Amino acid sequence: MAAQNNAPLPDGLEIAGYRIVKKIASGGFSIVYLASDEDGNAVAIKEYLPSSLALRQVGELVPAISPENFPVYRIGLKCFFEEGRALARISHPNVVSVINFFRANETVYMVMAYESGRSLQEHILRRRDKGEKPLVSERFIRKMFNLVMNGLREVHTNKLLHLDLKPANIYLRLDGTPILLDFGAARQTLKTDIPKLYPMYTPGFAAPELYVKNSTLGPWTDIYSIGASMFACMVGAPPQPSDQRKTNDKMEAHYKKLEGVYSADLIDVVRMCLKLDPMERPQSVFALQKALTVKPPPQRELNFIEKIKLKVSRLLGKSDDLESVKGKDYTTIQEDTTS
Repeated sequence: MAAQNNAPLPDGLEIAGYRIVKKIASGGFSIVYLASDEDGNAVAIKEYLPSSLALRQVGELVPAISPENFPVYRIGLKCFFEEGRALARISHPNVVSVINFFRANETVYMVMAYESGRSLQEHILRRRDKGEKPLVSERFIRKMFNLVMNGLREVHTNKLLHLDLKPANIYLRLDGTPILLDFGAARQTLKTDIPKLYPMYTPGFAAPELYVKNSTLGPWTDIYSIGASMFACMVGAPPQPSDQRKTNDKMEAHYKKLEGVYSADLIDVVRMCLKLDPMERPQSVFALQKALTVKPPPQRELNFIEKIKLKVSRLLGKSDDLESVKGKDYTTIQEDTTS
């Protein structure tokens, strides 16, 4: 996604009854601010400001838009506004809560509830930096993504697609429960009677159909991104970009490395989500949830001796020797999301 090269709104600015505290995030499509309302409650405000279409200098409030960019800018503005209105109708604990949206400075602002926590991406990177093994536990993946999909089902029910699902857009509250964030790419609805505004996407997490103009998008497109996000939890990096996989697919080798660390059932769920053919993926979030909630066999980390035995077995080409090097009366690792 393109970087944001526009100047943010100044700290302390009063706008529509809110006071800007500071910029907290930005991307090619928008800038997000921490702000406070008239009662002093913290909120997050997302400003529509596509860096490829509009330019705002330091000290200015209204962006400059060239005549040739203005039609596309207006389409995006309308879709952003409609998206805010649609999200405001959704009340779900695993979907960001939109509490207001308003027009100002020739653009649109979306006001969202602010909660303390961190993104799933930050959680993965912290555990990777600590050398955690496994990187993220299977129990955590199954439980957390089931809640993510509860929220995503509600989004799809309201005829929206996310289209930019990734660990950076999954926010973990302090208690570890997730919230779906940043629907900035959700400008393609499930309806077919409006012009399409094609989304920005993140390589590795984007389904192959997002690379193809006029392709049919649907729940299966977000399901690819769910699989990619689960894979990132297991590996610490996104899967191979889907456009590259069409000519040289290397994913099977990655799945092989996960054997013994995660159950075969979970690996198969990820493999199913990451099918290049949309028709081979689960066609609904509900179908994927059913597959994900199958009880996995108990797992634990291998001890030092078992790891050595497994490494020797793999060097000898015996990839199915995992059960011969570990005992079977053990319990699943629990993940501490506060670490």
